[in-house]
Amino acid sequence: MSDLKYNFTDKELKLLNSNKAIKLLLKDKDNFNPEKVLRYVKYEKRLEEFQMELIKLQQWAINEGKRICLLFEGRDSAGKGGAIRRVTHHLNPRNYRVVALPKPTEEERGQWYFQRYITRLPNPGEIVFFDRSWYNRAVVEPVNGFCTDEEYERFMREVNNFETMLTNDGIILLKFYFSITKKEQASRFKDIMENPLKRWKMSPVDEMAQELWDSYTKYRVRMFAETNTKNNPWIVLKANKKTAARIQVMRHILEKVPYK
Repeated sequence: MSDLKYNFTDKELKLLNSNKAIKLLLKDKDNFNPEKVLRYVKYEKRLEEFQMELIKLQQWAINEGKRICLLFEGRDSAGKGGAIRRVTHHLNPRNYRVVALPKPTEEERGQWYFQRYITRLPNPGEIVFFDRSWYNRAVVEPVNGFCTDEEYERFMREVNNFETMLTNDGIILLKFYFSITKKEQASRFKDIMENPLKRWKMSPVDEMAQELWDSYTKYRVRMFAETNTKNNPWIVLKANKKTAARIQVMRHILEKVPYK
């Protein structure tokens, strides 16, 4: 250990002397790595700063009766759910909802496609997080044969007008796409399958994701080309590093929502 040399600033040394950093260092004494611990403590500090600011944003939405709709899209295991948990961690649970819809019921299959999503849109003073949204029909459904070609094409013709109606009515809509590499997805799937506490996350659709990688890519490319509009653009986040993606999505929310 005496051969190790570090060049920390006074500010960084102060962070390393915090209770959280010391606990992390002591927790893994066999793999002593203060640089890694410093990166994590910096991430936690930045996360907390953004979470405090998100509380102000939520309070503004409540006071002004604003409706905020956030879409979280991306490949399986891209980190959408984890990012939503960090964003909502300190928010007032009475004024936000996370929507992660199961497959449609028999009744819903006979409805206009957007109908099941309309009923989950935010009320005044509320933020709604869609952990996958109506964009299931743009990628997941056609790749896995869950919709017909006609249904897919109809969706692609209608979705931009649908979103324009939402924003014209005053809903603040942000569309996030979490982008990961094929190698990173395979690594995360392996971690899920080896961890009994995470194994529930793996669905039959997930199990086919690597095999169908190129097909997902083809539909995703068309989705971006046709739905990345001036008024409702996609915000693409590089998500191979989960911590960086979480910070980025918070930064974009705080920048794009015009709260005071």
